[in-house]
Formats: sequence, C-alpha cells, structure tokens
Amino acid sequence: MTELRTPRLCLHAIDTAEGERIVGRRAGAGDAWAEDFPFDGDVFGIMAFLKATAAHGDQRPFGHYRITRTADGKAIGGIGFKGQPVDGCVEVGYGLAPSARGHGYAAEALVALLNVAADHGSTRVVADTTADNVASQRTLERAGFRRAGTNGEPYRYETRLDVPTPRMTKPT
Repeated sequence: MTELRTPRLCLHAIDTAEGERIVGRRAGAGDAWAEDFPFDGDVFGIMAFLKATAAHGDQRPFGHYRITRTADGKAIGGIGFKGQPVDGCVEVGYGLAPSARGHGYAAEALVALLNVAADHGSTRVVADTTADNVASQRTLERAGFRRAGTNGEPYRYETRLDVPTPRMTKPT
C-alpha cells in the first residue's frame, strides 16, 4: 500500500528520496506543492521519519504520508506515525500548510491513518497537542479522539480502535 484515498485527499507514503526533497525544500520533477508547502512542521516530522528509516529500515505502513489535495493535485501537508506500534498503541502527528488549514483536511487525513492502524492490528492511537492549539484539539476530536489527560503541556489525546471509526479510505 503506497496510497490512501479519501473523498478529497490522497495520502502518499513517502520514501527516503521524497523525504530528503521535502526537508531540503527542493521540489523535484513531478512534485506539485502548494506555495507554502513544506512548512517547518513538515520538515521536523520528516526529519524524524528519515532518522527512523535510517535506523530501522522501511517504516511502512507506519511511516509518513504526504497529504495531497485531489482537486488541484498539490501537496498541502503531511501526516504520519511516530514509530511502530508498541503493545498495540501507536502515536501520530500531522500538519498542514497554512493555506490549507480550516477546511477539515487534517481530520479527514487522520481518519485515514486510523484505518491503517486498525487494519494492521493497533488498538489505540495517541497524539499530543499544546494547550493553545485549539484547532488541533478540534481536529483530533472530529477524528474521534478524546483528551486523555495532561500534566501541563502537552495535552494527550487518544482513541480506541476496537470501536468502529468512519471508513473514508480505500487503499490502492
């Protein structure tokens, strides 16, 4: 599985070469990026993905995915797992270019990732956000996450995958 499709998005599992282009902010032949992609959050997330890949090999399906808006074919952000599952639990992170925020794309992409986690045996997914990032908190809640607690910063959110989640993706 290298791509996931949702009603408005394509999530493409990146490889090392694409990750290096994104980190270097150098689009290659065939890359179609929104004007403000990648932003700093993309770069930091992909740097962690590249480090994990170098240490442990191919991370798929628990790797990093480029979020592409199907309406115009532009890359608008990234979403991925922060490592392999441990005892059925896996952590996720995501981010969108500023021009793509506020349209529900992050929640749509997050549901697609929940489906991947469930399809590969995970039973719980967690994510962190800061107290002042209300938009991210709302995104997590729209995707079925609930705040699990906090010891100050960051806020921890989680969702159980033994409860049905909306099926919005079709692996290709």
